[in-house]
Amino acid sequence: MMRYSTTILITAFIVLMSSCDKPDTDLSHPRKNKIPDIDRLSPELLWTLGRMGNYSVSPNGEIIAYTVSFPDIKENRFYSDIYTVPVNGGEPTRITRSTYNESQVNWRPDGEKINFLSSENGSTQLMEINPDGSGRRAITDIDGGVKGYKYSPDLSSLLFVKDVKLEETPQERHSDLPKTKVRIENDLMYRHWDRWHNYHYSHIFIADATEKIIKEGKDIMEDEPFDSPLRPFGGMEQITWSPCNERVVYTAKKLKGKDYATSTNSDLYLYDITSNVTINLTEDIKGYDKNPLFSPDGTKMLWESMERDGYESDKNRLMVMDMESGEYTNYSYRFDHNVSSPIWDDSGKFIWFTSNIHATEQIYLIDLESNEINRITEGKHNFSRVTQVGESLIAVRNSMNAPADIFKIDMREGSTFNLTNINQELLKGVEMGRVEEKRVTTSDNQIMLTWVIYPPDFDPEKRYPTILYCQGGPQSGLSQFWSYRWNFQMMAANDYIIVAPNRRGMPGFGTEWNEQISGDWGGRNLFDYLDAIDYMAEKPYVDNNRLGAVGASYGGYSTFWLAGNHEGRFNAFIAHGGVFNLDMMYTTTEELFFVNWDLGGPYWEMPDKRYEYSPHLFVDNWDTPIMVTHGKKDYRVPYSQGIAAFNAARVMDIPAKLLMFPEETHWILSPQNGVLWQREFANWLDKYLK
Repeated sequence: MMRYSTTILITAFIVLMSSCDKPDTDLSHPRKNKIPDIDRLSPELLWTLGRMGNYSVSPNGEIIAYTVSFPDIKENRFYSDIYTVPVNGGEPTRITRSTYNESQVNWRPDGEKINFLSSENGSTQLMEINPDGSGRRAITDIDGGVKGYKYSPDLSSLLFVKDVKLEETPQERHSDLPKTKVRIENDLMYRHWDRWHNYHYSHIFIADATEKIIKEGKDIMEDEPFDSPLRPFGGMEQITWSPCNERVVYTAKKLKGKDYATSTNSDLYLYDITSNVTINLTEDIKGYDKNPLFSPDGTKMLWESMERDGYESDKNRLMVMDMESGEYTNYSYRFDHNVSSPIWDDSGKFIWFTSNIHATEQIYLIDLESNEINRITEGKHNFSRVTQVGESLIAVRNSMNAPADIFKIDMREGSTFNLTNINQELLKGVEMGRVEEKRVTTSDNQIMLTWVIYPPDFDPEKRYPTILYCQGGPQSGLSQFWSYRWNFQMMAANDYIIVAPNRRGMPGFGTEWNEQISGDWGGRNLFDYLDAIDYMAEKPYVDNNRLGAVGASYGGYSTFWLAGNHEGRFNAFIAHGGVFNLDMMYTTTEELFFVNWDLGGPYWEMPDKRYEYSPHLFVDNWDTPIMVTHGKKDYRVPYSQGIAAFNAARVMDIPAKLLMFPEETHWILSPQNGVLWQREFANWLDKYLK
């Protein structure tokens, strides 16, 4: 146990009292990055904007607690604080101002305290404060720290998540060689997305919440070499308490090695606290099952479910189980779109959810008695994280023109108003480019929604260089998102027109359009890109002699493919984290279910030669400058793909640039790397398109 001197403890107490216990209504940027007085978005301004974290509505429905993270470019880190705002509108108040990042803010079930996670005591622990920011204290002192938490509804128990070491390391096995650094593997899934497996597993513990300081709990997954929540992206939404306080339902994929790497078959497990018995509730469903939530009276449970094993982008269905009989119903079988983040209404007779419809994320309501589904919101923006509060809804809203804020929505009329304006001061006077929706007829006579983003002060009498944006996924939505890397307003601010087509493979246009891309990476979706840029190249304000194409992940793959198949259309390319060699991708990526489904299996089992559209096979056609960027800790699309593409370009004597980020993953996440990436992105395009 770590011990502290009396002087250190007193000093820490004074710092905490002075920095955290005073409510603060000064909502100017708390980290004082120096921002130039500009009227257009810049890399430095983009990486100074505050970022909405999670939010929680008080049990009485009156106050929202939420977190905002602000990057500090100079220190190359983020600072996160807790704020509150009245549900009926009013001035937000910052209730913490510490050098420690607060996260996972939630109201305690009785509404008396606000809980959150903080690392101020050396490891991440559960904390609580009064709603005015006073009375800050630690609730847990868990060895190794806490990753997530949920109180039981009656406050008698605390559920928390921590990592448990279950496997021997090579260094422990060879204890006489303490300085050795080696991985010894016997099966697959030794690394995942952005990290190597560390011999630990994420387990759920339950503790007596009446203890003043909680130091341990009961591991309800004891000795099981499985994770809950699912790594790497699962959170506490994958675990839920029953209203009776006696049962917990959690999400896990209880598979190992090759089976884990090739399957998406996660299940929902019910653990009974009184009997210590665990049962699998979804054993007969073979795809993803996750995000369980009990109805207010505990008689039913909803969750999100996919039908087919191995298909990570299968239709996301809304399922509801009768907890007495165990029978369940698919309530979205007539809905030709995905269901996301469903929640119960207060009566338990209706369910709210969001879904991508025509490249926007909107809120829907389903009547469980009639199975009628109604769309509640509309507009050129995305809604997410819906909560019902009386006759209103609370949700997060963002668009291509605005980063995320909390909004209140009239559930009957659909009218909205924003409760927070996190970046109002920072964006004051900054002009955003107009976002327009175009309907492009493809070469096979399909109608494709395409977003076009114009520069600020757009003049239709001028001719502008234009960028084709290629979306990743390959089945992620090109909706009204606000990105800190692929930010369309950032590109437009540099006097470019951006063309962003919702090509085949995108959700929001029905299951057939969404699924067409699987097994057809060299087919219609790539010609959709060409159709979109050809359509825009005919506009008098588009300079078709100054066209570029950019994209990341599958969008990076698309850019590499276009480099060998564009027939002179483009003058510059930028690809981040893209797949260059499909053969190499199959045997170096981590989640094999992805390439098994999307590419149809291993390249050595390809009688239909599906791998013949791999971009590396078209390098002999490359003739256009290309910039390649990649994170070295990207294990989804390993960095050797980027190196191979860059090397090929230089061997061909094509102007090329490589940005390799040793500490970044599939994304560029640190402030200084983010600013540098934006600068290099703009410089490369300016060099060849201006």
